[in-house]
Amino acid sequence: MHISDILKAGTPTFSFEFFPPKTPPALDQLFENIRQLEPLKPAFVSVTYGAGGTTRELTHELVVRIKTTTSLDPIPHLTCVGHTEQEIQRILERYAAAGVSNILALRGDPPRDRTDYDHSQDVFPQATDLVGFIKKFSGHRDPRGFGIGVAGFPEGHPATPNRLVEMDHLKAKVDAGADYICTQLFFDNRDFFDFRDRCALAGISVPVIAGIMPVTSLASMKRMAELAGGARFPARLLKALQRGESSPEAIRQIGLHHATEQCADLLDQGVAGIHFYTLNQSPATREICQRLGRTL
Repeated sequence: MHISDILKAGTPTFSFEFFPPKTPPALDQLFENIRQLEPLKPAFVSVTYGAGGTTRELTHELVVRIKTTTSLDPIPHLTCVGHTEQEIQRILERYAAAGVSNILALRGDPPRDRTDYDHSQDVFPQATDLVGFIKKFSGHRDPRGFGIGVAGFPEGHPATPNRLVEMDHLKAKVDAGADYICTQLFFDNRDFFDFRDRCALAGISVPVIAGIMPVTSLASMKRMAELAGGARFPARLLKALQRGESSPEAIRQIGLHHATEQCADLLDQGVAGIHFYTLNQSPATREICQRLGRTL
């Protein structure tokens, strides 16, 4: 289903993100977790794409398997890094043939061993260029084409310290054809509401979906900070985690409580949707959804 149809229903969407496992046992475990999450009827699920396109084939295989063996609607991530126009066109053709209707277009991270990577040398230097190409490609095949999502950064884009320039870049992605924005994870809703207000001031009117990842352990919190390029943890959350640091279950419950409060506040303030970064696990996401009244 086209993302515009999914989002125009008028009620907040719930969605989940997965990454492609690299081993058969991990893939089996992921599909067991997908089986447990599927009854929650998410509006869509997204599938990540490795740094430098390293999981390109794994991403495609997982997207097609989700599409053909579950009731879920997968949205694959697609990045600019290291790709030619011909490669991107072939990927889009494969997704179109598989019945995939939406793409999340990202600039993407360079390969981990290329700290000196120069994005300006790519055929698609920025996500805006990729969005425009997808729009042009899919428009030739279907008047509506692919639904296109792009990333937003409530705490600020790590590569763009100037927040005014950051919003100019985001508006350029929307003007190029993006249908919605899905944000990076955040832990303080004030950051999200400020970001949403700045979108409105910049003339960005597409829906903004909030990205949520619950803290389930101190190790996962450190990983979140790495994934987000330095996530800001509110002092009240850190104080609560410090009080419970001797008990893994206490840490888990504190993290679930904070994420549930975040989601409830977002829903009360008219968020377009909530996107859970699951790390391929199901328990935390299922518990939060159930606490919010999203029953199986």
